[in-house]
Amino acid sequence: MKHKTNSLTIQDETLRDLPSKPGVYIMKNRSAQVIYVGKAGDLKKRVRSYFTGSLDVKTRFLVRKISDIEYIITKTEYEALILENNLIKKWKPYYNINLKDGKTYPVIRITSEEFPRIFRTRRVVQDGSRYYGPYPKIHGIDRYLELIDKLFPLRKCKGPLKKRKHPCLYYHIGRCGAPCCGTIDREEYRKRVESIEKLLSRDTGSVIEDLERKMKTAAEEQRYEKAAFYRDSIESIHIVEAEQNVQDFDTDARDYVVCVCNEGHFVFAVFQMRSGKLFGTEVFRSRTLTREEDAVLEFIMLYYRKGHAPPDTVFLENSHDLTVAAEYLTGELGFSVSVRSAEDRRDRAVLRLARENALQEMEKWNRRLEQDELLKEMKELLSLSRMPRRIEGFDIAQIEGKHQVASMVSFYNGHPDKKQYRRFHITSHGNTVDDYESIREAVARRYTRVLNEGMEEPDLILVDGGKGQVSAARGILKALNLDHIPLLGLAKKEEELFRPDEKEPLRLPESSDVLRLLQHVRDEAHRFATTFNKHLRKKDIFLTTLQSLPGIGAKRSKLLLQTYGSLDEIARQDSMAVAELLKIGKDRAQEITDTIGKIRKEKPGTITP
Repeated sequence: MKHKTNSLTIQDETLRDLPSKPGVYIMKNRSAQVIYVGKAGDLKKRVRSYFTGSLDVKTRFLVRKISDIEYIITKTEYEALILENNLIKKWKPYYNINLKDGKTYPVIRITSEEFPRIFRTRRVVQDGSRYYGPYPKIHGIDRYLELIDKLFPLRKCKGPLKKRKHPCLYYHIGRCGAPCCGTIDREEYRKRVESIEKLLSRDTGSVIEDLERKMKTAAEEQRYEKAAFYRDSIESIHIVEAEQNVQDFDTDARDYVVCVCNEGHFVFAVFQMRSGKLFGTEVFRSRTLTREEDAVLEFIMLYYRKGHAPPDTVFLENSHDLTVAAEYLTGELGFSVSVRSAEDRRDRAVLRLARENALQEMEKWNRRLEQDELLKEMKELLSLSRMPRRIEGFDIAQIEGKHQVASMVSFYNGHPDKKQYRRFHITSHGNTVDDYESIREAVARRYTRVLNEGMEEPDLILVDGGKGQVSAARGILKALNLDHIPLLGLAKKEEELFRPDEKEPLRLPESSDVLRLLQHVRDEAHRFATTFNKHLRKKDIFLTTLQSLPGIGAKRSKLLLQTYGSLDEIARQDSMAVAELLKIGKDRAQEITDTIGKIRKEKPGTITP
């Protein structure tokens, strides 16, 4: 195959000189970096279409980046497809499809070692290992592995097999054949692996027959515990198979591939049918300037090159992709694959289901993009140096100086990250009401720990309050050399934003999404602080109630609190249990539980700290 290569500048006369032949066009930016590679049945028509007529936003964006175009002529459009695929692999252009998992489902891997191992993974390595899946439900894959570990245990040790004198614990509990000690030979080990492969391939008939035979033999020999084990194993296989909720009666292996596009954002969904059942689904996202009509072909070249063996049949939505896709899968990858459109109701139903999943993934992606736009707007409005992905908000709660607490809430990408929430007992100024000092203590404790433990710094700190609260927090951050972290105060009364070194507050419209997000952070910090304060007040009431009983001091009250948690729970206890806990007589303990019971009847409603 001969190729002709030419360079040209983007001018009308040179565009007119493009050949009306099949080939590949290579677009470069001013730095001579390849930014996009495409194929065409007619180079002249395809390349000129980028510079003429009404263009969509994504195409206009690409055209602004183009400084030079090269083209390579081929004999056929199929040759152009193969060449395009090779050049994309070589240069990995930014605006071509780059698959990102929308849902990264795990697979089961059987390694290619002399004595293989089996385990769950999300990473496919092309080293001769065999892969089964993917499995959309984690509990499904774990059930398989648990069953395999009981029936056909393989070795657990990682890396090359090392000879040992004595087997490890797994051998003694029946979860390893101990090939390291020679207790199982290579042939017997291979038979175990073959049985596992049958189980994972849904070829369970022979496996179940073998287990039934062993169950019968064990029962005849009166080894009833072993017979019960085989019986339960057979039942487990049936349960695992029954978990597949999409099923038909066609035993052929089939993939259903759909594509959803929205302004340069593509979502691809693959539904895998094996032995008449939905075996797995995969969803991928890509941001690309590839044309919609070329996207599915480009996806297929990437997908089946990345460790996915094509099945007997691949179903696509658009008929114009069928011939070229079949030629690529058969000619380049060496598989005998039928690429078809969905003609009967069954196949159309599966394609619709795949499309629904792709649309759902696109909706999730769009919401994330909208959130990114909001954070970008916040960055610009507040003159931040980076996107405020991590926002930490502080608030103080107290009642007349008692139970002074502070809260710190954390938002990531505009959503609460509750695992990162923290709360603080404020102790630095006794019962004196001093919000500024409380803010200082909370901020100092939080960010001293961030420094000492090497934790991630937030992109923005928000305190509930105005200039005074901002100044108090700023002083602490400056002392810790963390005053590079942007700081903001949001006052409730006028919903004004206060920034250090800014005399006038910033006022955003009530309809501003940026203001709404900051209010959400502020209000969540207030809720978390108030909840903690109420918890402490209930605990105080609890202890006061207990200490009002004769013979129950502070120490015994705290012990009851830690053990039972509420007055109702104490009232329900047996007097002997209370007597043993408090080391008092049974009669005294009975008096305590009876008295608390009377209090609860007079004052209904559980006091729970």
